[in-house]
Amino acid sequence: MSFDEIIDRRGTHCAKWDMMEAIYGVPADDGIAMWVADMDFKPPQVVRDAMQAQVDHGIFGYFGDDSKYIAAIQWWMQNRHGWTVEADWIFTTHGLVNGTAMCLDAFTAPGDGIVLFTPVYHAFAKVINASGRRVVECELVNNNGHYEMDFDSWDAQMTGKETMLVLCSPHNPGGRVWTKDELEQVAAFAKRHDLILVSDEVHHDLVMPGNSHTPMAKIKGVADRLVMMTATTKTFNLAGGHSGNVIIQDPDLRAKFAARMNAFGSSPNSFGLIMATAAYSPEGAAWVDDLVAYLDGNRKLFDAAVNAIPGLSSMDLQATYLAWVDFEDTGMSREEFTRRVEGDARIAVNHGTTFGKGGESFLRFNIATPRARIEEACNRLAEAFKDLQ
Repeated sequence: MSFDEIIDRRGTHCAKWDMMEAIYGVPADDGIAMWVADMDFKPPQVVRDAMQAQVDHGIFGYFGDDSKYIAAIQWWMQNRHGWTVEADWIFTTHGLVNGTAMCLDAFTAPGDGIVLFTPVYHAFAKVINASGRRVVECELVNNNGHYEMDFDSWDAQMTGKETMLVLCSPHNPGGRVWTKDELEQVAAFAKRHDLILVSDEVHHDLVMPGNSHTPMAKIKGVADRLVMMTATTKTFNLAGGHSGNVIIQDPDLRAKFAARMNAFGSSPNSFGLIMATAAYSPEGAAWVDDLVAYLDGNRKLFDAAVNAIPGLSSMDLQATYLAWVDFEDTGMSREEFTRRVEGDARIAVNHGTTFGKGGESFLRFNIATPRARIEEACNRLAEAFKDLQ
């Protein structure tokens, strides 16, 4: 696999490239799409071969006998994360945003407070609000470009009407890999306030060298309130397969979740399962190792270029492929620095305000794209802010 290959995704019903002009005003002909969190890379050959075999077979019926799929998930979690998962703990949802919504429906009631450590993945707040629950924003502390948790402050915010905490681990958009000690404190916080703890770990395979991710499921004493969420979609660029896993060890929580899944008549996408089974394999693992090394190179290039522009600061990226850039020290208004990025540099990015409190001075850049495109984006940013240099 050559991650340097430029693949033109325009005109392929691609949200990231085909919608950037309508949403951001960035021209389709020469704009650079760095917003939606999918990659501009083909998935591993083993996944494409599995899909081609299905196409060649030519019949696309209901999926049956998921034993190989379940075994692949178990193998991956054990071999890549040291986490033993039993087969009956695993539910498959229509992606993890759907998984989050299903958790809200199964474990909370309208009007309940749902805790988020913000700024955080914007889809959480969207489904919380849409379900008639309340977003409770506990703002992370930005300590010199490094997010930290502030449990003393957050304890004081709790009113007793909160019922769930949705954690993003590793963190999107800040790229933090939470330490074991931090995760233990999260677990203690959830216990103190009697919160169901939903841990979205969709980026757990995309950890930069020198960092180590700990699954929340390996933290002692939290299993009775823990819901784990994982997927192949970010790791292998399979978002269109809309397949995610909600993994629940506790039997009571599991029964509640199963009841709601049954009530909604929910069943997985066959193609998502086929791709996941192929991806969670030794061939897929080797591809991920190569991918992370390539992303690390992109990270170093992008951060060096951004941090060389006075007033701009790219947060240290420990995981994910999403660079979180702070423009506060430019002294510019949010409208001005955004105009320069989208109008002058012609780069479509996610606006920091959509991630909640603490995101106001930030923009999020997707660096999972060929390096030549990263270089071009860096040159455009330098030109757009050249008056600061």
